Amino acid sequence: MLCGPAVLPFSLLNPAFVTPQTASAPLEGLVSPAGAIAANAFGEAFTALRQRTAALRQEDVAARRARLQKLMNWLHAHRSDIQQALFADFRKPTAETDLTEIWTSLVELKHTMSQLKKWMAPRKVAAPVALLGTRSWVQVEPKGVVLIIAPWNYPFYLAVGPLISAIAAGNAVVIKPAEQTPATSALLQKLCEELFRPDEVLLLQGDKTVATELLKLPWDHIFFTGSPEVGKIVMRAAAEHLCGLTLELGGKNPAVVDETANLRDAAEKIVWGKFLNNGQTCVAPDYLLVQESVQPALLTELTAAIQRAYNPSGAGIERSESLARVVNRHHFARLAGLLEDAQTKGATVATGGTLNEAQLYIEPTILTNVPASARVLDEEIFGPLLPVLTFKTLPETTEYINARLKPLAQYVFTADATNRRYLLENVSAGGAGVNETVLHFAHPELPTGGVGNSGLGKAHGHSGFLAFSNEKGVLRQHVGFTGIKAMYPPYTSKVQKLIGLLVKYL
Repeated sequence: MLCGPAVLPFSLLNPAFVTPQTASAPLEGLVSPAGAIAANAFGEAFTALRQRTAALRQEDVAARRARLQKLMNWLHAHRSDIQQALFADFRKPTAETDLTEIWTSLVELKHTMSQLKKWMAPRKVAAPVALLGTRSWVQVEPKGVVLIIAPWNYPFYLAVGPLISAIAAGNAVVIKPAEQTPATSALLQKLCEELFRPDEVLLLQGDKTVATELLKLPWDHIFFTGSPEVGKIVMRAAAEHLCGLTLELGGKNPAVVDETANLRDAAEKIVWGKFLNNGQTCVAPDYLLVQESVQPALLTELTAAIQRAYNPSGAGIERSESLARVVNRHHFARLAGLLEDAQTKGATVATGGTLNEAQLYIEPTILTNVPASARVLDEEIFGPLLPVLTFKTLPETTEYINARLKPLAQYVFTADATNRRYLLENVSAGGAGVNETVLHFAHPELPTGGVGNSGLGKAHGHSGFLAFSNEKGVLRQHVGFTGIKAMYPPYTSKVQKLIGLLVKYL
């Protein structure tokens, strides 16, 4: 995604939007009358963004709320446009777009607007005994100019969500949307141009060469959502400027179903979480670990749940209007290769397995008897294939999960409180759901993000606000007085004794 020659896209800004009324002086001449971009175009735009940060950091709660309110109004007014864009990019069902792209964005907006005054207010902290007489607090300030690199799987929400946090924190923002979803990228461009000055929020379309060029710049923070492989590239680029970094990555997310679980309930929630967006979800269950005694019954429930969700009339899952498609032929070929590899090595297709390349259609597929050498157990699937493994005792599950890279999410289906505690306490994961899948990602006050290979830093709600903020610790002392003055040099025996008492008792 981010490798290749350094070439800027043919069009970065809408020339009609860059007017004397909306553009600051450094943006003048950025776009020619014909819309062509000068060689130093983005350098000038970046300078304008940097200059704008001084004004943005001075804005009060009302000004930031007003900007967020405009965004909320735009989402309501353009609901059908968002639906159409996502359908054009990979036939995403309208209901799924409402639920996973629009509603999630509105939840984030409403929560941020309601809490912003509290988040922006200085937070008093008590003084320890040794610093009695001082007053201390933590005040937040914007980091400056930030870059958001959004992915293709939820191309609207995973661009708008971080944007909400960045605006709330008072930053100037550049968004690089995914080139794999051009209709949504074009709509995001329209959103930015209609709502924001180009020196406040700027969207740049283009392929990996554009991203490569952007990563050379001295950002104050980079927020990247994508694969761990590309995340490493972003992290290396951030290291060049020692800039802040949030990495929302992915991984092999396990779902454990023990013999005490309600199997019908578990199957319905696993099917929803796994095949939502046709499996192209970073927090989707990637594989199941099912207690051996209930595996046959769970397979029956999973098959029935798939039919209820995607074939209620019996017309065939391929004709379902509730199932999205694979985003493009590259990913279709990758998924088809994973399925073929698993079957060649002895895996059984318990249900599903039908493919139609012309329609980028892969039927929701459950795999059993999957050998350890199958790629589907090694690579992040990111599609509608679900391997099912069995276990006899609970420690087998934690041993299997912990022998692999840390997941972005773990799911636990159990009616036993002891089993629940054991699985949550003995597996390291970015987030977790108990008797549920995916839904924790939509909670505005649950920090979301990975650990280790699955990510760095947290997002959503207050965590997202803090990701784009610097928490400045401030200590205020009385003029002409300090409790530590008695310990200033020269370090006489008396001073050394006082310091010794400080170390020993305070």
